[in-house]
Amino acid sequence: MSKINLLDDNTIKKIAAGEVIERPSSIVKELVENSIDANSSQIIIEIKDGGTTYIRVTDDGEGMEKEDIVLAFNRHATSKLKTIEDLYKIISMGFRGEALSSIVSVSNVEIVSRTRENIVGNKAIFENGKLKHIEPIGANVGTTIIVRDVFFNLPVRRKFLKSNATEERYVADIVTKIALGNPRISMKLIRDGKLVLNTSGSPDELNVIYQLLGKDIAKGISLIEFKDDNLSFRGYFSNNNIFRSNRNYQYLFVNNRYVYDYKLAKVIEDQYSSLLPINKHPVFILYIDIDPSLIDVNIHPTKQEIKFIEENKIYSIIANQIRKNTNKIVNIPHPSIENNNEKQIGKYPYIWEIKHDYNDDLNSNISKTERVEENNIFDFKDYTSTDFKNSLYQNNDKVNENSNKSVNNIKEDDKYYDNDNNTLKKFNNLKPIGIAFNTYVFLEDYESDTIFIIDQHAAHERVMYEKLMKQYYDESIVVQQLLTPQIIDLSPADYLKAKANIDIFNKSGFIVELFDDKSIVLRGIPLVFGRPNGERLFLDILDNLEVNDVGIYTTELEKIMKIACTSAVKAGDNLKQIEIQSLLTQLSECDNPYTCPHGRPTIIKFNRKDLEKKFLRII
Repeated sequence: MSKINLLDDNTIKKIAAGEVIERPSSIVKELVENSIDANSSQIIIEIKDGGTTYIRVTDDGEGMEKEDIVLAFNRHATSKLKTIEDLYKIISMGFRGEALSSIVSVSNVEIVSRTRENIVGNKAIFENGKLKHIEPIGANVGTTIIVRDVFFNLPVRRKFLKSNATEERYVADIVTKIALGNPRISMKLIRDGKLVLNTSGSPDELNVIYQLLGKDIAKGISLIEFKDDNLSFRGYFSNNNIFRSNRNYQYLFVNNRYVYDYKLAKVIEDQYSSLLPINKHPVFILYIDIDPSLIDVNIHPTKQEIKFIEENKIYSIIANQIRKNTNKIVNIPHPSIENNNEKQIGKYPYIWEIKHDYNDDLNSNISKTERVEENNIFDFKDYTSTDFKNSLYQNNDKVNENSNKSVNNIKEDDKYYDNDNNTLKKFNNLKPIGIAFNTYVFLEDYESDTIFIIDQHAAHERVMYEKLMKQYYDESIVVQQLLTPQIIDLSPADYLKAKANIDIFNKSGFIVELFDDKSIVLRGIPLVFGRPNGERLFLDILDNLEVNDVGIYTTELEKIMKIACTSAVKAGDNLKQIEIQSLLTQLSECDNPYTCPHGRPTIIKFNRKDLEKKFLRII
């Protein structure tokens, strides 16, 4: 008996649909691109429940005749291609003829459409992939498509959908990208009856960028242009003061189509290599217009991957133009002048909680100079004022705990040794001997002839993580009210992300309020972070939040890890000796001082014997 079976048409359609339709945002993308191809000037998208139960796309485009409606929902039915040669000169958004067929295979669809030549339109209803009914109806010129109950007949696929809030973000993200790529078309996105995205349909690209990404990005980008016979581009590139912690604000459009090209993104980022902080990414919106015969858009069913025929030449042109215009992307920062009236603002605590080794240090008779010399602190004036001392002990119940011990007890109790391959959590008898690359702190233990190396960023991540975790679960995070609340403009997708996580932000010590449909108000920040740039910190954390619907506890734990990482001192930060000693003290008090929250080691060691072997003193 033959083992090979021919699949029925219904199964074939559902398999094909799975390649094109991954989630509700995929449907929105395909329908909006069809509206663009129909020469629409206005497109309205409405979703409910993240698009899982209801999607409606209305345009004022050319509309369809009755015969076209019947044919359009068949697989590989398209008005954009006639022969194989047409694949090499595609300028339309759609061309594969799979989108509408895939949509009706996984949902119930209703379509109303009218052309300018007809005084009435037609309404058609599709159920489970088949046309059930079609009739004349009064309608405006253009097309409206309503999609209900996505994946109703594919329960396994439906289970893979995330929460409604997450699916909403995917929809907002794809609509933002399409709107940026087609600024002349007015687009509106309505979510559960509320308008969340609205562009005016302007030929001024910068105006649309402002409407979608906010004024800070619009003010912080500069236009770079180039044109020759086969290629032209217009790129809006951020200056060195505008950057993000991920690549979500990098947009590439080729012939108005949003696409991915990680190689090109890397080429652009390389031009910023010495301009931005480490692990930060520039913002850019790049429009490339190119002869369609010089690109291949038929790489993937989603049509979001392309291949340039002469990619190295194109990459080189773009890189050269950015380098030639470096003056546009390098900007001297203009810090705001803060009111230093201590009565109004008061003192922010330092990020480090310094602990002294002196008995009753604040009231001792040791002079400031003697104290500085004994501790080898070079700028004692900064560290011995009353205000500073008060800040050292803020929210610290264990201050001077070790100061009551005798010198002998400290040496006996705090010895650093191995026990079942785990180093005891005592750092006080280690002597800092130097810092390499402003990142790695070298410490020596004379008693065990051992050298330890601490990664200052990983170590401080662990300290911040455990401190924040404790305050988080004790609900004891201290909040610093901002004297002037900060309004932060967000993209539609980031606004929905912030909204979905606002309880987590507030529980973590931020005071965040929704301001309008695209902005939030930051009124306070957690004191555990010291004195950061509130807006930059908020955006860094928002960028680092990942989609995770496994469970509340797991999700919140991961977010706290990200917060700790964002607020920790970085590799390359120049720490003073008093800060190093404080880091050691705080690290020793952690439940797990040996790894950062992500599992990287905070400390490594090697002993004298290891060195002597390297230098062939012993064999």
